[in-house]
Amino acid sequence: MRCPFCAHDDTQVKDSRPTEDSTSIRRRRQCSSCGARFTTFERVQLREVTVVKSGNRRQPFDRGKLEQSIALACRKRDVPHERIDQLVSGIQRQVEIAGEAEVSSQRIGEMVMDGLKGLDSVAYIRFASVYRDFSEARDFEEFASTVQEAAANERG
Repeated sequence: MRCPFCAHDDTQVKDSRPTEDSTSIRRRRQCSSCGARFTTFERVQLREVTVVKSGNRRQPFDRGKLEQSIALACRKRDVPHERIDQLVSGIQRQVEIAGEAEVSSQRIGEMVMDGLKGLDSVAYIRFASVYRDFSEARDFEEFASTVQEAAANERG
């Protein structure tokens, strides 16, 4: 592992432990050259998956991009980072376990929508506005009213 401070190639693992949700391993490392300490996270990757985007463009599945889009939807909301990380890990696991070499960006978007629906209604609406390409205020109103109706039905 390359040191992020001095770019030296030799670092030593000082401590390893699983994360709270046991989806990754947290490692404390120390650079043998500059002595700096830093943390890395190791996750299991079952297979390489390609995302098929609109227009048939293809790109490798990127956990970071998924996490960034969910974090953006949850921005300034009271959603702990751990919950976002759990949602991202769950979606990544679903994509990898499906056994397909390719997955559509629409399918990933639906998984995000399902996850955000139970996490935070405002984040859900924010994500939907981009994912479903809302173009007018009326689109927001109609979608928000369906979210409110669903929440009212769940309550009783």
